[in-house]
Amino acid sequence: MNLNREIQYAKLDELYLDTKNPRLGRRQTDANLSQEEILEMMGNWDLDELAMSYLENGFWRHEALLVVKEELDGEQRFVVVDGNRRVASLIYLRQAVNGGEIFKKWDPLVENKSVPEKLFEKIPYIQIHSRQEVESFQAFHHGVTGIKQWFPTQKSEYIAKLIDEQGMSYENVMGMIGSSISRVRYHYISYRLFLQMQDVLEDFSAADAEFRFITMSFSIQTLGVQKYLGLDIFSEPDDAKTPVPKHRLGALANFARWLFGTQQHPPLLTGSRNTADFGRLLENPQAVQYLENNKHARFDVAWRLAYGDEEIIQLINEAHNKIVISLSHIHHYKDSPEVQRAVEKLAINSKELLSQFPSIRSEFSEDD
Repeated sequence: MNLNREIQYAKLDELYLDTKNPRLGRRQTDANLSQEEILEMMGNWDLDELAMSYLENGFWRHEALLVVKEELDGEQRFVVVDGNRRVASLIYLRQAVNGGEIFKKWDPLVENKSVPEKLFEKIPYIQIHSRQEVESFQAFHHGVTGIKQWFPTQKSEYIAKLIDEQGMSYENVMGMIGSSISRVRYHYISYRLFLQMQDVLEDFSAADAEFRFITMSFSIQTLGVQKYLGLDIFSEPDDAKTPVPKHRLGALANFARWLFGTQQHPPLLTGSRNTADFGRLLENPQAVQYLENNKHARFDVAWRLAYGDEEIIQLINEAHNKIVISLSHIHHYKDSPEVQRAVEKLAINSKELLSQFPSIRSEFSEDD
């Protein structure tokens, strides 16, 4: 990475938050947000922790921002491409120091505190020539696998940009961010699938879906989902740009509704913990037919249709095993009133269970 190492200094008002910051999310980076809108979005990013550090220690040279000079609002400005949290924390801190009305948690932060000299007037930065020049540094520093974790959608979007806009291969990205090829591939395919969903489902709520993106990423690792969508999880970028083939777009629309819901219907899945079972459902034709034909389909109903007999068998076998264990010791407790009551309840339930299977019950009646 060939960066200019010369550290320069700027006033806070000379630095601008990045409208293309991938941590804002894809919908926001496409919206051409104002500085005020970006700052408001960043308000819940734990900026007060950084501000506390600046009050105690100032702004260290080794925390220098990376900025690029490019057009913003019709003028050439210093846009921060690495260090937006640091800049936003300084902006909020200055507002708090000046008595501005912001989050209440900032009030005790600045109370009876003195601001280091020139904290807002002398901020270290390194100017770079282009965004591409700092891509690898950004990826490691913010932690596609590194220090500060991004949301899953942001990781996947960043990887997709490296592949789609810069022509990188999975191997190139792997070497750049220090991950594995399989993880890079899953991130890329997940994001391309996410975009494809928005195209096939008119009332797809992308805003809500971004928060459940990890559920989708987990689900496509199941064989049932892969087969249902016709998804090749080993495809190279050229083929993975449209992960689901045209003849399975109807299935993709169903999949999007089940996973994320719509503006009219809640999602079928309630969390990523059920993705393995969801994959099994899509391997069962009876469950798939039920899910596809019922807009108000329920996960538990689909599961009973597909695998209810397995659960019943398991429960009966568990009861059988426990009775076998009890029989080896029961002769010691024949005089126990509590044991007698327990055996009575078992007999009542066993009789009811046998009533559901007349042929088996008749066999026992003949023995009697």
